[in-house]
Amino acid sequence: MPSNKSRMERIDEEYKKALSQIIGYELKNPNVTGLISVTKVKVTQDLKYAKVYISILNSKNLNNTLEAIKKSAGFIRTELAKKVNLRNTPELIFELDDSIEYGAKIDNILKEILPKSEK
Repeated sequence: MPSNKSRMERIDEEYKKALSQIIGYELKNPNVTGLISVTKVKVTQDLKYAKVYISILNSKNLNNTLEAIKKSAGFIRTELAKKVNLRNTPELIFELDDSIEYGAKIDNILKEILPKSEK
C-alpha cells in the first residue's frame, strides 16, 4: 500500500498549496487579520474531511481571525474545488497551529539567556 500513502501525501501537499493561495490572496474577510500560514493539511483516507493547520501571526484578535476563517470555510472549499481537480472536495476543519509562535517564544528566551552566559 505504499502508493496510496504517497498519493495521500501528494493530495495533502496540493491542498496545502491551494489553501495557502486562497487564504492569502482570495479571502476578502475584514475579520481575518495578520499573517496566516497553512502549516499542514491532513486529508482522511476517504477524502471526506481535511484538517487544515494554520498559524496566525500579528493578528488583531486571534480568536476572531480563527472564527472568521471557519465561517469562510464554504467559500474556501468552493475555491479549493476549482483549483484541485478531484472527485470530492473534503469538508475543511481548521485547527490553530501555534508551533511557529511557540518557536518564536523559545527563540526570544534563548536571545535573553545567551548574551548573559557568554560574558
